[in-house]
Amino acid sequence: MSLARLDEEQRALLDLVRTFAAAEVAPRAAGDEAAARFPGDVLAALGRIGVMGLPFDPGLGGGGQPAGVALRVVEELSRAFLTVGLALSVHTLATGAVARFATDDVRRRFLPIMAAGEWLGAYALSEPASGSDAAALVTRARRDGDHYVLDGTKAWVTHAGVADFYVVMCRTGEDRTGGISALLVPADTAGVSFPPAERKMGLRASPTGQIVFEGARVPAGHLLGAEGEGFAIAMRALDGGRLGIAACAVGLAQCALDHAVAYAREREQFGRPIGEFQGVGFKLADMATGIEAARALYLEGASRRDAGEPYRRIAAMAKLAASDTAMAVTTDAVQVFGGYGYTTAYPVERLMREAKVLQIVEGTNEIQRMVIARDLLRGERGGTPRP
Repeated sequence: MSLARLDEEQRALLDLVRTFAAAEVAPRAAGDEAAARFPGDVLAALGRIGVMGLPFDPGLGGGGQPAGVALRVVEELSRAFLTVGLALSVHTLATGAVARFATDDVRRRFLPIMAAGEWLGAYALSEPASGSDAAALVTRARRDGDHYVLDGTKAWVTHAGVADFYVVMCRTGEDRTGGISALLVPADTAGVSFPPAERKMGLRASPTGQIVFEGARVPAGHLLGAEGEGFAIAMRALDGGRLGIAACAVGLAQCALDHAVAYAREREQFGRPIGEFQGVGFKLADMATGIEAARALYLEGASRRDAGEPYRRIAAMAKLAASDTAMAVTTDAVQVFGGYGYTTAYPVERLMREAKVLQIVEGTNEIQRMVIARDLLRGERGGTPRP
């Protein structure tokens, strides 16, 4: 969705987010990242201005905005501080599963507080021994009267320990994919614990960790969809999540380009700004072109999603292209800064470290290539250009 296709209200929303990001989010990035401090207060503030529930039903507290607008907001926030943009993307993914698959009673009860940002969401699919092979999960939910009893360990969960609810994929049967179900698990459920978060090379302000379930009793009414539909729910959620990661990657890359361009204008060598040298100028041109191409891909995916058209293939393409672009752009930004780029005096080294994880989350880029290739070989229309 280009700016030209936004209506007046949507333009005002993006202006609001851009102003908020510049004033309240970007100044926090370096300090929160260095201290591994999760900016929960920033997300609460985003909830108060109506940003945490943009794509959801207005009748249940949502903003009723199309995916393209919600993703542009994720991009703007990621441009200021990736942790915040990623938090919104993950929250939207988890809340979306509740919005689409919960019972009417659960939806009416929980969606308003999720859309308002009063409850922050997380999504628990991976396990210590099952990452890319998601169907190999072993966390089990046993039916006991009007509850399910959860036992097992989930891993690599964004927001582990800080989220208020988790969408948990668990095994309720023996079939490899048909035996997986999805449960909405509030964070304060007895029997749920959180080991110390992972220590990461980047994105330190965003906690990533494990969730341990030991006899955790979850109301049976918190089942999302029917028993055995969890794997399909997980894969559908990941399609939307990949567009979210693409928007995050574009925002991060745009931030790196902004810094590189500003430095190339100001830094002088041999009597003129370094941006006037072809070796630097061409690099900036390639960075900008890659960003625009990645942005166009995720917005096309959002447009197809809003139109009810197949978008799995293009979502995988968008995630692949945008995260690879972010890695290339941040690496080139460090190069533009030269020796200074390798120091913590400038933000580009942090952006480079943060970019790496975007090639891994929501399915590694190798998995994205598998999704794209499989779709092509099946002859499906998930990525066919519109006439």
